[in-house]
Amino acid sequence: MKRSNLSIMSRLFKLVRPLYPVLTAAITTGVIGFLFAIFITMMGGYAILVAIGQPILSMKTIIILGIVCAIGRGLMRYIEQYCNHYIAFKLLALFRDKIFKALRKLSPAKLESKDKGNLIAVITTDIELMEVFYAHTISPIAIAILTSLIILIYLSTFHVLMALLALVGYLVVGLVIPVVSSKIGSKDGANYRKQFGNMNSFYLDSLRGLKETIQYGNGEKRYEQINQQTDSLSDTQMKLKNVEGKMLSITNTIVVLFGLIMLALSAALYQRGVIGIDGVVLGTLAMMSTFGPVIALSALANDLVQTFASANRVLDLLDEEPIIKEVEDGKDVSFENVSVQNVTFAYNQEEILSNLSLDIDKNRIIGISGKSGSGKSTLLKLMMRFWDVSKGRVSMSDVDIREINTDSLRDNESFVTQDTQLFNDTIFNNIRIAKLDATLEEVMEACKKASINDFIMSLPKQYDTTIGELGDRLSGGERQRIGLARAFIHNAPLILLDEPTSCLDSLNEAIILKSLNEAREDKTIVLVSHRKSTMRIAQKVFAIENGRVS
Repeated sequence: MKRSNLSIMSRLFKLVRPLYPVLTAAITTGVIGFLFAIFITMMGGYAILVAIGQPILSMKTIIILGIVCAIGRGLMRYIEQYCNHYIAFKLLALFRDKIFKALRKLSPAKLESKDKGNLIAVITTDIELMEVFYAHTISPIAIAILTSLIILIYLSTFHVLMALLALVGYLVVGLVIPVVSSKIGSKDGANYRKQFGNMNSFYLDSLRGLKETIQYGNGEKRYEQINQQTDSLSDTQMKLKNVEGKMLSITNTIVVLFGLIMLALSAALYQRGVIGIDGVVLGTLAMMSTFGPVIALSALANDLVQTFASANRVLDLLDEEPIIKEVEDGKDVSFENVSVQNVTFAYNQEEILSNLSLDIDKNRIIGISGKSGSGKSTLLKLMMRFWDVSKGRVSMSDVDIREINTDSLRDNESFVTQDTQLFNDTIFNNIRIAKLDATLEEVMEACKKASINDFIMSLPKQYDTTIGELGDRLSGGERQRIGLARAFIHNAPLILLDEPTSCLDSLNEAIILKSLNEAREDKTIVLVSHRKSTMRIAQKVFAIENGRVS
């Protein structure tokens, strides 16, 4: 969704409200700090007046005031930057929290189709770039306006034309140039963020598929593709830097030009006897030294091009509506049964299930068989309410699952997929995510049921062993058994298993099937598998063909 820069600024600024006192402190100290910096230059002007025989202040006073201003400038600048970055990092943490909540609501229906590399770019670099807005935009704008107003009032005490000239200079440098720069670079800024996200995705795919790339001799081709993406990104960045360089040159030229015009104007007014020599010296120096805050705004425009592009991507993610909305005011249920009634489901306009019906009674092991693509896994996801049915209904304990509190539904179900997602953490913590208050004894008991305890105990650090990113240090079967251990420790009355033994040898399959068979005394198990040996423990098997129960 394309938003205007003004709309983005408005959305971002609203989040600052709880931190207004800190923002006020940043602006106040920033204005005072810049005034101190201006006064240092002005002290030089007073020294010149002393040198030409027009002493307004004594040299001793000028030196003392110069030292005081220098110390004050450093102190005020420190406080201003501290306040600005306090606001920035507080709000970046808030954005990360909001993004995580948004991702959780979008998952899994929306996230399955999203580019993971682009998501990583949004969560990391895009959010980091918003620091420019909070730390280097809000207060600098206010500081530039307030400082300019103070100097305009000061210049008007010499002559109103001097104040008007300064006003025009401030508007050109602080408003016109940033607006022009933003319009020129906005398209390239958005393209850069998009290309950066795509490159992240490409690198992520390349790292995950490194073994395959080496095995099939595709390294040279992959290298060329990486170079192409890098070159494209570099070209876009060069365009942005060219705009930045040109605007900086124009800004510096305009500042010098307005300084010369001010000198000429004040000299003309002096010759006419309208102002004194102090007006020429102090007026020119005052205007030249006060361009600092305004130049900061001009330079900021180039950074904001990418910041607004990043903010737009972050806001897109925050504003995206989930396909499945969580139910917070629905019914809480205790598991009795699951009923699938005349369910039809289509994904991307392709019909997966058609008028399918089946009933699952309590404390039974139900098998679901069928060819790949017949809709077996989809049926389990509908029971989990990862998606909603197109027609018909799925009910639990005679209540439509769309009317059940999401938390209650999750408490009643455990879902083990064929590809178990593991985190770069210890084995203990990976299993305990299914029950955060679980003790080591409970985790070990669940692992015994999943036939993984002996393997874990053989490791040097046992349950404190770090698995590694995506569980790459474990075999497919070991990852799958950890997924089963999670399901056992979650202790939900309904366990949905999608190919739970696909990566296991016959011995471990037999052990797990024995555990599942024993669990049916207080568990209902729905088992999807291609293996006939796995289906032997099922008390009833539904065969799905072409989206229907055959």
